[in-house]
Amino acid sequence: MEKAPLSLYELNALVKRALNESLPEAYWIQAELSDVRSNTTGHCYLEFIQKDQRSNNLIAKARGTIWANVFRMLKPYFEESTGQAFVSGIKVMVQVTVEFHELYGYSLTVIDIDPTYTLGDMVRKRREILKQLEEEGVLTLNKELEMPMLVQRIAVISSASAAGYGDFCRQLDENPYGFMFYPHLFPALMQGNQVEESIIAALNEVNNRRDDFDAVVIIRGGGATSDLSGFDTYLLAANCAQFPLPIITGIGHERDDTVLDSVAHTRVKTPTAAAQFLITHMHEAAESLEELAQTLIVSVSARMDKEHSRLSDLTNRLPMVIKNRTIREGYLLEQLMQRMHVAIARNLTNRKHRLMLLEQRVNDASPERLLKRGYSLTFKDGKAVTDSAQLKPGDIITTRLAKGEVISEVK
Repeated sequence: MEKAPLSLYELNALVKRALNESLPEAYWIQAELSDVRSNTTGHCYLEFIQKDQRSNNLIAKARGTIWANVFRMLKPYFEESTGQAFVSGIKVMVQVTVEFHELYGYSLTVIDIDPTYTLGDMVRKRREILKQLEEEGVLTLNKELEMPMLVQRIAVISSASAAGYGDFCRQLDENPYGFMFYPHLFPALMQGNQVEESIIAALNEVNNRRDDFDAVVIIRGGGATSDLSGFDTYLLAANCAQFPLPIITGIGHERDDTVLDSVAHTRVKTPTAAAQFLITHMHEAAESLEELAQTLIVSVSARMDKEHSRLSDLTNRLPMVIKNRTIREGYLLEQLMQRMHVAIARNLTNRKHRLMLLEQRVNDASPERLLKRGYSLTFKDGKAVTDSAQLKPGDIITTRLAKGEVISEVK
């Protein structure tokens, strides 16, 4: 005879009894948090998931519950220990009991958590980010920038309402040396899920005006330690590592450096410490300038004494130098005069000889000399005749001889 069918409730009760009998203990599991939410009663509801390491596809999922009396203690303990908010996306190790409810089905109830596992995962992620930046050759770029000797124009990235920003400005204003600083605020969210995006946007604004500033200060004060996860991202670290101005971080925590701290030019603990760093830097620069000024005064004084002594020596030597120079120049002048007289005489002789040659050539080419040789010159109307075609019968011509003239008529 067939057994009577079970109702759904009976089947679920059977499953519940089987699970309670086979899994009676509490178990430690490793998983990633998903869909973390809490309600007004203080209970926390979430999902635990596991992804394939190669394909990143989901391979397991379970609902989870943390009852209010446990969650009130577990959440602050976890966040204080890790500096990480208890939110979706982080990996945790939790102690759970396996539950099965006839109405709500299978779930895991959290009774304890091990923050060291999450810390290890966070450290691993930081190391992966730093390794990636190192492989890209940008990890130490900001640290390699030279901090200007005088850092007065400061781009401050912080929340305008943060107590840390007020402490920072007050510390600069009240510095005991009377140094002038010119901080300019670029507002950004310093806690929550938009820390990365907000700070990068502020950095872009600073970069557009980078010639107006000597350095950048990123400060955060008074926020929860659990909000520091926003400073452990690759994009923010890459932007800061490659930023063209030195970056100083003071984001108010005592634990290990965040990724942002690791790539910044200078890391201090708090906004007040950041202000003190700038004041100390200015004081050291002032002392260096003072030392240089004193050195310059001593050097100038010594140089003046040396040059005064040299001038006195030259003044004493000047009459003798002038006398020796006058004698030497007089001797040179006399030699030049002698050479000039010889040159002038030689030049005059050469020119006289040339004039005699020219005179001889002129005399040889004169009409009188040609006439004396038997040549004659024929003129018509006072003009020399050089071609017979110039004459016609009846023309009266004059023929000039060495002695006298002959007047003729052309036939």
